[in-house]
Amino acid sequence: MFLPVRDAFSPEVRQNFRLHRRPEERVQVLGGSMDLVRPEEVFHFVAGKIAARESAVVANHNLHSLYLIRKDEKLAEFFRTSDLIEVDSVPLIFWARIVGRASRRFHRCTYLDWRDAFWERAIKEGWKVFFVGGAPGVGEKAAARIQADWPDAQIRVHHGYFDVSQHSAENQAVVDAISAYQPDIVLVGMGMPRQEIWVLENQAKFGPCVTFTVGGAFDYEAGVQRPSPRWMGQVGMEWLFRLMIDPQRLFRRYCVEPWHLMGVAMGDLARAIVRPTGSRKDLEAARAEYARATDLARSDILGGR
Repeated sequence: MFLPVRDAFSPEVRQNFRLHRRPEERVQVLGGSMDLVRPEEVFHFVAGKIAARESAVVANHNLHSLYLIRKDEKLAEFFRTSDLIEVDSVPLIFWARIVGRASRRFHRCTYLDWRDAFWERAIKEGWKVFFVGGAPGVGEKAAARIQADWPDAQIRVHHGYFDVSQHSAENQAVVDAISAYQPDIVLVGMGMPRQEIWVLENQAKFGPCVTFTVGGAFDYEAGVQRPSPRWMGQVGMEWLFRLMIDPQRLFRRYCVEPWHLMGVAMGDLARAIVRPTGSRKDLEAARAEYARATDLARSDILGGR
């Protein structure tokens, strides 16, 4: 039932990926839609959008966002209109596997997990990146640390402490700064749901680029917040580390909100139980597809597919 550690750490698993997404990679779990893609597939999608000079939004779902979309219609609209929705939660990946989805540990996509691969790709492709988020001075410190590791990284920043109402002068100034820079990538880290609603309301004004919501990525880059050890993220215990660091702010998120998802969780289980009662032909086809996906992930042949 649990996902093998090899799913996350095996070199061939991390290097193999499909060049074309299939419709079944977008799944419905706990009341939300999300894409079972690994970081390499995300970057391939992004590179295609940039090459075509098309805009796109890459969102990410976790248990917190799945709770909030039931309370906030604008946030729900953001996820409905996003082009790609990463899974930012190993417990969510575990749950998807339990209810019959072909989710694997390497489908977890967060900034801290794909940071190195992202900046290497950005430099190789010459991507220009604009950061929006963090307190004043945090973005500059984060950019300096990134450029210490990747001197050729092209980065502009703006803090996230401004009036985000649509018609405010401050908001317009930020949008104008992004548009003038003509970035390929915009990373927005202003906390959920503020960042998602801001992207929903303003992304169309940026020009052709790919926009990511990245939460506290700038704070981690700048050293303002302490990230959990990456192994804790891979085994689904990052939430516990964060709760121990900041219990007052995160207790409700991690210890109360998930209980509000019990109703949709029971619905997932009911559908998982009913699904095998379909035709034998459908069941065999589903098993064959799952086996094919597993073989693909474990292939020793490197390169895209």
